[in-house]
Amino acid sequence: MINKTTIDRIFEATDIVEVIGEFVQLKKRGANYVGLSPFANEKTPSFTVSPVKGIFKDFSSGLGGSAVTFLMEHEKFTYPEALKWLAKKYNIEVEEDKQTPENIEEDNRRESLMVVSAFAAKFFQQSLLETPEGQNIGLSYFKERGFREDIIRKFELGYSPDNWDAFSTAAIKQNYQTEFLLESGLSVKRDNGTLYDRYRGRVMFPIHSFTGRVVGFGGRTLKNDKSVPKYVNSPESEIYHKSNLLYGLYFAKKAIRESDNCYLVEGYADVISVHQAGIENVVASSGTSLTVEQIRLIGRSTKNITILYDGDAAGIKAALRGLDLILEEGLNVKVVTFPDGHDPDSFVRKVGTAAFKTYIDQNQKDFILYKTSTLLSEAKNDPIKKAEVIREIVESIAKIPDSIKASVFVKECSLLLQMDERSLLTELNKMRQAKAKKQDQSSPKPIQPETEYTENIPVKTVSAEDTQEKEIVRLLITYGNKMIDWDGIANTYIGPFMISELSDVEFENPESKNLVDIYRQELENGRLPDEAFFIHHPDRKVTDLAVSMISTPYVLSENWYEKHKILVSSEEDNMKATILGAIFHLKKRKVDQILEGIRRELQKTTSNDDIDVLLNQYQHMKKVEKNISDFLGSVILK
Repeated sequence: MINKTTIDRIFEATDIVEVIGEFVQLKKRGANYVGLSPFANEKTPSFTVSPVKGIFKDFSSGLGGSAVTFLMEHEKFTYPEALKWLAKKYNIEVEEDKQTPENIEEDNRRESLMVVSAFAAKFFQQSLLETPEGQNIGLSYFKERGFREDIIRKFELGYSPDNWDAFSTAAIKQNYQTEFLLESGLSVKRDNGTLYDRYRGRVMFPIHSFTGRVVGFGGRTLKNDKSVPKYVNSPESEIYHKSNLLYGLYFAKKAIRESDNCYLVEGYADVISVHQAGIENVVASSGTSLTVEQIRLIGRSTKNITILYDGDAAGIKAALRGLDLILEEGLNVKVVTFPDGHDPDSFVRKVGTAAFKTYIDQNQKDFILYKTSTLLSEAKNDPIKKAEVIREIVESIAKIPDSIKASVFVKECSLLLQMDERSLLTELNKMRQAKAKKQDQSSPKPIQPETEYTENIPVKTVSAEDTQEKEIVRLLITYGNKMIDWDGIANTYIGPFMISELSDVEFENPESKNLVDIYRQELENGRLPDEAFFIHHPDRKVTDLAVSMISTPYVLSENWYEKHKILVSSEEDNMKATILGAIFHLKKRKVDQILEGIRRELQKTTSNDDIDVLLNQYQHMKKVEKNISDFLGSVILK
C-alpha cells in the first residue's frame, strides 16, 4: 500500500487542469475550465474543471471528483494505479508500506495483464537491441526503414525470436502466470498443454493506452511466404479493445492539442516515420475501419482531422470509408492523397520534413469536395452514375450536424455537380426528415395511462429535509475551516461551531449522516478537515457527495456588475446569517417533526398521566420552536 506521506505529496503536486487536459480539450471560462464530457456523447460542453477546488464535475453523467477519481473513471485504474500514474507524471518516488498476503491477493486481473504486457515489451526490445538474431534481422529491418535508434526506443519497438517458445519460457521463468500469458494473447496453448509464442520471428510494435501503458502488440513478419499473415495483432482482452485505441495517440496527444489538428494514417510505420520527421500529431487506425470511439478519442483534443492515405486506387477508396462517421461527430475532415506508389512513410522519407508539410498544405481538400470530385471523375458522363454520386454526396452532407456548415457545402457542391442549389437543398431536407422520422419510430414510446385503472407507482422525490441536511454538508465542506468573526462569537472555526450546534440533531439522509460523522470524528482526533480532505477521501461515496455539494454548472460573469449595474450578494457577505440560517432551518424542521409526533400521541393516549407528560413536552418544544422562529424572522400560524 502507498503510504500517506507519498499520497499527500502526490495530491500537492497534482495540477488537475494539466492532468485532465491530457484527455479532454479544455477552454478557460471565468475561474474554471470547460470541455465536452469524455463520459457522454454531447455537443454542448457540460464538463467543468475547477483548478481552485481541485475537482471536476461532469453534469452530463453526474460524475465528479479529483484527478485520481477522473483517472479511475476514464482509464479504469484502481486507486493505487491512479496514484502511481500521477506519481510518475510528477516524478514523485512512491513509498509503499509492506503488503500483506491479503493485499497481494487483491491485485486485480487487469493489472496482471498490464504487468505481463510490460514485461513482454521489455523482452522484445532487449531481443532486438541486445541479441545477435535481433540485431541482424529485426534491427536491420527497422534501420532499412530509416528508423533512428532513439525513435525505436521511444516507441518500444522490438523483435520476437524465431523460436517456438523463447518468450513463453522466459515469462514462466519470471513467475508470470500461464492464464495471463494466454489471455493477453502473447502465448498460445497446444493440445498437449504446452505453450508456444504467438509472435515468433516478427518485429514488434507495442500498442500503448492513452496513458502510455502497453496493452497490446502488432507483429509483422519479415518472411516472403504468402501463406504467413503479414501482421498478427493481439486478441481482444480486458485491457485491449482495438476499436477504442489509436496507434501512436499517447505520443501524439500533446502535439494534437497544440496544433489543433490530427493527421490520421493507416499503419504503424506511417506513424513512426512521420513522427520521426518532427510531425508528431499523427495517429493510425492500424488497418481497421475507423470507429466512433476512435473518432471521439481524437475529438477530445481537436475538431480537425486530416486523412493521409496511399495514392493508389485502394488508398483513395480507403480515404472515403468511414469518413461520414467523422462528419456525424461534428469534426472537420480534410483529405490528402500522395503520388501513386507512395504512402506517408515512403513519401516523408523521400522528400523530407519541409517538403512533406508543404505538400500537405497545398494538396489537402475538404472531404465533401474531395469526395465529390473523386466520384464525379469515376462517373464520367454516365447520367445514372452521376445521379448516384449526387445522392451519395447529399447523404454525406446530411451527416453534418452544423446546418450553416452544411449549407456552405451544398453551395460548393452545386457548382461542382453543375446542379441547381435549391434541388440539392430539397434532397438534403428530405434525407434529414427521413432520418428524424426513423429515429422517432425507433425511440421507445411513452406508456399511456389506462383509462379505467392505473396502478399507483411511487415516485422518488427529494424531501425538504434531505435538501437541508445536504446544505449543512455543503457549508461544512466549503467553510468549515474558516474562522468565525461575528458579533458575540469569535476565536473558533465554523466547522466545530456547526458540529457543536448540531449535536442534538439526528440526520436522516445516510450519506449526509456519514459525512457529518466523519467530520465529527476528525475533530475528536484533533484534525480540522477541509475541502481537499473530502475530495480525496478513499470512500467514493464521500467524494461523490462532496463534489456534488461544491459544484455548480453556473458561474456569474466577472463583468456582470459592470454590464448590468446589478449587485448580486454572495452568501459570504453575511456568513453569520448563512450558517445560522442553515442550522436553524434544519432544527425548525426537526422540531416540527417532534411536535407532529406529540400531537399524534395525544390523539391516541387516554391516560391522564401520559397526557400531562406529553403536554409538558409539547409546551417545551413550542418554546424551542418560537425561539428558532424569532431568529429566522418567520411567523407561526399554528
